[in-house]
Amino acid sequence: MIIAQVAPLYESVPPKLYGGTERVVSYLTEELVRQGHNVVLYASGDSVTSADLVACSPQALRLDSDCRDMMAPHILMIEKVFQNAPLFDIIHFHIDYLHYPISRRTGIPQVTTLHGRLDLPELERLYREYTDMPVISISDSQTKPLPWANWQGTIHHGLPHDLVRFHEWPGDYLAVLGRISPEKRVDRAIAAARQTGLPLKIAAKVDKADEEYFKAEIKPLLDDPSVEYVGEIGEADKDAFLGGARALLFLIDWPEPFGLVMIEALAAGTPVIAYPHGSVPEIIEEGRTGFLVSSLEETVRAIHRLPEIRRRDCRQAFEERFSVERMARDYLAIYEQVILQSRIMEPATSGGTLGRYYPGQGPVLHPGDVGPGG
Repeated sequence: MIIAQVAPLYESVPPKLYGGTERVVSYLTEELVRQGHNVVLYASGDSVTSADLVACSPQALRLDSDCRDMMAPHILMIEKVFQNAPLFDIIHFHIDYLHYPISRRTGIPQVTTLHGRLDLPELERLYREYTDMPVISISDSQTKPLPWANWQGTIHHGLPHDLVRFHEWPGDYLAVLGRISPEKRVDRAIAAARQTGLPLKIAAKVDKADEEYFKAEIKPLLDDPSVEYVGEIGEADKDAFLGGARALLFLIDWPEPFGLVMIEALAAGTPVIAYPHGSVPEIIEEGRTGFLVSSLEETVRAIHRLPEIRRRDCRQAFEERFSVERMARDYLAIYEQVILQSRIMEPATSGGTLGRYYPGQGPVLHPGDVGPGG
C-alpha cells in the first residue's frame, strides 16, 4: 500500500523532546515501513525516518526562532500533499481540520486522526459542516462531544516493544511526566507525595503559555527538598525515569484524549494512579495496572496500596493492548475500509478524482522535495 503520513510541523518526527502527536506518527510510520508498505512522510526537515521524507519546513517550528507565522508552512505542506495526492492509496492526516476544504473537493481517499480535545464550541460548528470527513479517535471518550461526526473507529496509541524496558524492581520515588499546565494538576501530585513522605520527581516541560502559571502556582511548591523538578527530558531518559518510579501520578483535571505517558509507564511495569477523566478509565484497569482516584485522600490511600499491583501485570497489559503492531494493524483495517468507501462513492463525486496509483509505479514527487529520511 502507498501511504502518505502528514504530520504537524511544530515538532520533528520523532520529536527531540516533548511532542505526543509527532511521536505517534513516527511509531506508526516506522511500523508500516517495517511491514513492507511504501510510506511518504510529510514533516519537518529535521525528522528521522525510514520512510521517504518530504521536508515541509527546514526544522521543527518550535525550534525555529525565525518563524513568526507557524500556519504558513502548514498551508504549503497541504499544497505539496495534494500535488501528489493521486499517487497514494490513502493519505493519513494528523493536522486536525486544516485540509478539509481541499480534501472534500478531490475525492482522494483520506482519513484524519484527531489527537486533541474536541469539547470546544467552535469545533461543533465546524464538524456539523464537515460530516463527510472520515475521522479516527484515539479514545472513545474523545468522541463524546461530537458523537455524530464521521467516525471510522477508535484506535488507542501503541508503542514499540523495546522503547521502554520492563523494570521489575523500582526505586523509591513517585513520578510525574509530561507538561506543567493548570489542567495537568502537578500541585495535586506534590500534595499527595508530601502526605506519604515519598520523594516526587517531576520531568515536565513548561510551554510559554503556561510560564506565568508555573511561576505563580508550581514553582513555590518546589522548595520542598523531597520534590525534585527535573525539567523536560527526552526519549532516551524516559526508560530509567519511569522504570525507577513506584508509580506514575496522573492526577489531571481535563478530558485527556489519550495520555501517552500512561502506556509508557505500563511498558516499564510502573502502575498509574490517576483521576478518571477523559480516556483514563479506558487505559488503566482498576486494581490491576493502577488505581482511579478522585481526591487527595484517595490518592494517598492508593499510594499505600501500590504493593498490591504486580508490575508484570502492567507490562503484560501494555503488550496485549498497546503495542505498535496492534496500532498499525488497526489503522490498516481502517485504511482499507476508507479506500473501499471511496471507490464506491467515486462515480458520484462531483469534482471527480485527480487520478490513481497503479501497482508498479512508485511515488513521483517534485525534485528536491524528498529527503533521505534523516
